[in-house]
Amino acid sequence: MAPATTRAGAERGGSVLAFCALSASYFAHIGFFNPYLPLWLKDMGFGLLAISVLTSVQSATRLFAPYGWGWLSDHTGERVRLLRLGSAIALLFSLGLWFPLGGPLLFAVLLGMFTHTSGMMPMSEAVLAQIVSRDGRFDPRRYGRVRVWGSIGFLLTVLLAGAWFDAFGMGSFAAWTSLTLAAVALSTWWLPDHREPAAHEQRPEPIGPVLRQPRVRWFFAAVFFHVLAHVFVYVFFSLHLDAQGYAKSAIGLFWAISVLIEIGWFFTQGRWLPALRLPGWLVLAGVLMGLRMAVTATLPAVWPVLALAQLLHAITFAAHHTVCIAWISEHFPGRLRGRGQALYAVIGYGLSGVSGGVLGGLVSSRFGLSSVFWLASACGFAAALCALRVRALTRASGARG
Repeated sequence: MAPATTRAGAERGGSVLAFCALSASYFAHIGFFNPYLPLWLKDMGFGLLAISVLTSVQSATRLFAPYGWGWLSDHTGERVRLLRLGSAIALLFSLGLWFPLGGPLLFAVLLGMFTHTSGMMPMSEAVLAQIVSRDGRFDPRRYGRVRVWGSIGFLLTVLLAGAWFDAFGMGSFAAWTSLTLAAVALSTWWLPDHREPAAHEQRPEPIGPVLRQPRVRWFFAAVFFHVLAHVFVYVFFSLHLDAQGYAKSAIGLFWAISVLIEIGWFFTQGRWLPALRLPGWLVLAGVLMGLRMAVTATLPAVWPVLALAQLLHAITFAAHHTVCIAWISEHFPGRLRGRGQALYAVIGYGLSGVSGGVLGGLVSSRFGLSSVFWLASACGFAAALCALRVRALTRASGARG
């Protein structure tokens, strides 16, 4: 028994390291791409509304791609091979960014690229949630030790890219895209080539009964409003700081502050999360998001205050994300977990992303960039109200989550 146990532990450890590499490379790509895509588009001569539409392509693909990939992975069991396929095709699409493209062609290239990357995290999170669970329960400490590598990857590229673009301009943006996606594609080949039983080999589990639970619906409403507030940050924060006269390296530093505190949270979250139940964390994250965005709207030129507001990212993003993954793991178990993670991506990052990009573009064009962050503040407080409803329904049912 001992050798078998040791072998199983070694295999699990190897799987965890492989997911660390995937998380690091994927978020290294996101770390330069998301903050600097608006600035690259601005450098190419696009206006605010066009920038908001093009940056919303990523969110638009999350309306259909994560659930499509999740359904396919649940029904074939081939999550790892699908991750390899998606990353390779995304890399091929990224080569189109090397050419001077007009709006429609650029839209098509981004659409193809994001369609194949937006399903990667839901598929990998579905597998990772199972790997880091103990006795059938999600272990936030072990999850945080994997997810922290994504934050480290993000931190490195957001700083390096900011310094690089300051020194050499935005012309190398396409090269950064292809190189980071190549790293993602390579990391997928380190993942264990494990095939899960396909859905048609087992009795399929319907997702409808879970979605009909009121607290599940209120949970997804809270997720929608909370991530909508974050979408305004992803699309407009760099533009907001650029309009205040900050250098690109300084913009990278503001992003880095939030990621550093995020790393600290992921590394130590096993110590803090037991202090509140999951719905309580959702309420706290929503309130702090509302406050953070209000500060960003009113005092963007006062850099010490803005830097302090960035520290709230530990709760508004890192804690919120872990709590959502844990909550979905509890409410979408077994054969439902791929679709549960996909719904989190579709509702949280698809619907909110499209709404935020387009709405933010219209609002900023009419009322200025600060108005976007007032809207984000309202969304944070709306998320807190929805989370209060989740907490009330959870208490009424006597459930633990």
